[in-house]
Amino acid sequence: MQSLSKKELIVFDLDGTLTPSKSPLEPDMARALAALLQKKRVAVIGGGTYAQFTKQFMRRLHCPSALLPNLFLFPTTSTSFYRYRNGAWKNVYHRALTPADKKKIMRAFDDAFKEVGYVKPKKLYGKMIEDRDSQLTFSALGQDVVTRLGRKGIAMKERWFKENQPLRLKIVKIMQHKLPLFEVRSGGLTSIDVTQKGIDKAYGVRQIEKVLKVRITDMVFIGDALYKGGNDAAAKKTGVQTIPTSGPKETIAIIKKILKDAT
Repeated sequence: MQSLSKKELIVFDLDGTLTPSKSPLEPDMARALAALLQKKRVAVIGGGTYAQFTKQFMRRLHCPSALLPNLFLFPTTSTSFYRYRNGAWKNVYHRALTPADKKKIMRAFDDAFKEVGYVKPKKLYGKMIEDRDSQLTFSALGQDVVTRLGRKGIAMKERWFKENQPLRLKIVKIMQHKLPLFEVRSGGLTSIDVTQKGIDKAYGVRQIEKVLKVRITDMVFIGDALYKGGNDAAAKKTGVQTIPTSGPKETIAIIKKILKDAT
């Protein structure tokens, strides 16, 4: 923690780190991030689409536009990169899946579900498998469970995670075997994300190094799923310093610590 004040760029996971799962950024976090952007450059890497980032994160940030050039967005697990230039958000890259890729992935989901005997819930809230163009994402309870049910939806996702995490990891392992040319990983509490080979949160960290000319030693990655099998763990492959967090409340405490030491 003592070395954080010297870091040039702070990288955050989104769901479970800056916000509860698929939930809007809360005012206290928005204030903490706005203060941090006055001192540091900040990147956010999450599994949601750019539209989801806008709805969940950007519309709630209420940050002066003069600070936005210090903020960098990596939706759909780093398959896309956006930065703020000339008064607007600009896409730097987008690594889309081909129609043939998507067919292979859908087939692998079907085969893996049959192999483990997976039975979907009687009620789904939105699509179970969402095409995010550069990423296909399975959500066990449906993509919109939090949007429709709020905190009840988050509680349902937490319960599903506790009861089904070993099964999810088994599905991920089977699918990775079936899809050697893709990345398959568990994401958030109830998701499985599939992207092009080599594109994960480590890819995002390396893109930050390449595009922004920031050395990995001058970054720190903060996430709630840095444990083995977690969707943030890939960042460790880069050698970036990592700090685990239990959720937004602890993340705010980390941000305050960075700000205090940076003064």
